[in-house]
Amino acid sequence: MIRINLLPFRAARKKENIRKQVVIFFLSIFLVISLLGYFVIFYTSKVNALKDRDKQLKTELATLEKVEKEIKQMEKEIKEIEDKLNVIKELDAKKTGPVHLLDGIAMAIPRDKLWLVSLSESGKSLILKGVAMDNETVALFMNNLEKIKFIASVELESTKSRDVAKYNLRVSDFILSCRTNSSR
Repeated sequence: MIRINLLPFRAARKKENIRKQVVIFFLSIFLVISLLGYFVIFYTSKVNALKDRDKQLKTELATLEKVEKEIKQMEKEIKEIEDKLNVIKELDAKKTGPVHLLDGIAMAIPRDKLWLVSLSESGKSLILKGVAMDNETVALFMNNLEKIKFIASVELESTKSRDVAKYNLRVSDFILSCRTNSSR
């Protein structure tokens, strides 16, 4: 019989199997390392892109916050200016009221028959003191005062007749109390 020694063949086959397994093992490790490298590079680039976007958004936020502060400052200045304008309008309205009142009083005085000595105002009360040629002139003056839109009512407080010796005249001293409107 012929003897064939298969041992070296088996040993060679075993070596071949071991070599294949080592190659497959190293190829598998290389493939896993390659895949891990790819994912690391891929996600690192995504993280870097997100970091860049975050920086960009933060700078944009900072500029918008500055703009917001400027807008708030401007709104505050606008409110202050509007308040000042309202005060000016109010003062202007209050300024013209007394001017119109005094103009109305001046127009109500009968010429060359009545003279005002004093005028005092406190709140809505107006006190007029003066001298007239006679009581009828005082009554005419009161009627004229009631026609002024800034005066609500006119009351005669007192009248006194007196002689002016220098001119040989008899005159009437009078005191009128008037209530003014609040629309001045």
